[in-house]
Amino acid sequence: MLGQAARADVPVVLVMGDSLSAGYGIRADQGWVALLQRRLTDSGYGYRVVNASSSGETTGGGVTRLPRAIEKHRPAVVIIELGGNDGLRGLPVADIRANLTRMVQLSRRAGARVLLVGVRMPPNYGPTYTKSFDAVFGEVAKAERVPVVPFLIADVALDESMMQEDGIHPTAAAQPKLLERVWPVLQPLLKGSVPAGD
Repeated sequence: MLGQAARADVPVVLVMGDSLSAGYGIRADQGWVALLQRRLTDSGYGYRVVNASSSGETTGGGVTRLPRAIEKHRPAVVIIELGGNDGLRGLPVADIRANLTRMVQLSRRAGARVLLVGVRMPPNYGPTYTKSFDAVFGEVAKAERVPVVPFLIADVALDESMMQEDGIHPTAAAQPKLLERVWPVLQPLLKGSVPAGD
């Protein structure tokens, strides 16, 4: 274990997500966030990943929890992967937008670089709501000038072999594909650390 002083010197990537990032239905070490830590370590990046994701979390819950997480971990990078549970509950898109915006602003005010990670709703929520929901991540990213991964599970959502029986959560086998969705957009935010050998 790193000592407190040593840990304080290691920049943190803080992941604020829901069950897609908490690793619902799989072992914690199989999730894409755990794979991200492995990728960072193997690539020589000096970052420590803190997974503050919680199954069932909403953007409102994220707004409430984020200040404490920022104070505790002082992250260099914050990945915000929230909104899916808001959508599944049919919460107003305006509220989702406001909460995501607030989290981005809180993170940036603390000096962190931010990556927004989006999801999409099944079509049975109706075209009006689904379209508005799908657009909100890009809208917030554009307004706040932060990068965005539009749809975290895009590469696995339609592949039944990559999804758990609930049809919502990816399997362990799908997790590397989730990481590959995030990595190219996240990597430029890691400019504070240079991989070993570069």
